[in-house]
Amino acid sequence: MRSGTPEAPRMRAWVLEKPGPVGEADFRFTEVPRPRPGPGEVLLRVQACGVCHTDLHLVEGELALRKRPLIPGHEVVGRVEELGPGVEGVSPGERLGVAWLHWTCGECGFCSRGRENLCQVGKFTGWDVDGGFAEYMVAPAAFTYPIPARFSDVQAAPLLCAGIVGYRAFKLATAGFPPGRLGLYGFGASAHLVIQVARHLGWEVFVFTRSPQNKALADQLGAVWVGEATDRPPAPLDAAVIFAPAGWIVPQALKALDKGGRVALAGIYMSPIPQLPYELVYFERELKSVANATREDGREFLTLAAEIPIWVETETFPLQAADQALAKLKERRLRGAAVLLV
Repeated sequence: MRSGTPEAPRMRAWVLEKPGPVGEADFRFTEVPRPRPGPGEVLLRVQACGVCHTDLHLVEGELALRKRPLIPGHEVVGRVEELGPGVEGVSPGERLGVAWLHWTCGECGFCSRGRENLCQVGKFTGWDVDGGFAEYMVAPAAFTYPIPARFSDVQAAPLLCAGIVGYRAFKLATAGFPPGRLGLYGFGASAHLVIQVARHLGWEVFVFTRSPQNKALADQLGAVWVGEATDRPPAPLDAAVIFAPAGWIVPQALKALDKGGRVALAGIYMSPIPQLPYELVYFERELKSVANATREDGREFLTLAAEIPIWVETETFPLQAADQALAKLKERRLRGAAVLLV
């Protein structure tokens, strides 16, 4: 019989030590100690985790690491395994979702004005803290979401970032406008969810993508026109959302915009935007970035997603194939959203 302190439970996870191109980064599937929930936190046994473009930006170093080593992943569906001290209103075995927004202070000027997405000291899942490319993770109970029963674990995972942040981008792009013509630039995990919200609310949707499989998906989901980013749509757009992290698309979207229209930039990262001639923003055209999302955005979107109901196109991978999922995402070979089965 062994003596001494029992070894802490361990889990399998993807650990990022040093960013680099997919396949070359120090990004390994290995064993690490299982986390324990602290005050106000829950330990989740991860069931599924979506693979987001932000994960790719972190692995490849386009976003600077804030924690090293880091377990990425912020579209997490799991079952409550253990409650930390002080947690109320949550039961072991309950299914919860974890999104990009991990924690906010609740006290700064932004939080007190209902703009917690801009919190001065906010923390983000899979960036400031370890995320869901793992068998277990911890999260503050107050920043988790009950998952509508109509969605499976796999269907629900992309809703938690592609869906929530895409929904906020749609709201910011269209705020104050009656339903009209909406352009979506890039048609991956986020846009294929947003088109369903937009059509439900009465918008005509014009899709710009160069992927043949995503053009087919846009047609299937009811786009009135499908082309590429360099094409002019058949009518001026009232609003547009750019999901592709490519700065050169910004002037293309502005050229397609009607007077008084608005373009929202949905990504956390974008390559440099070219110099813009003033006439592209004249006539009160607007350009607006989207930073994160609030918990209220999340609750609104998940309720709406269940009401519509949103259909989620996914391609699944085992947890140990996260590097393959990231490679397919980089190469634009995914139709819809990639999801890891844990």
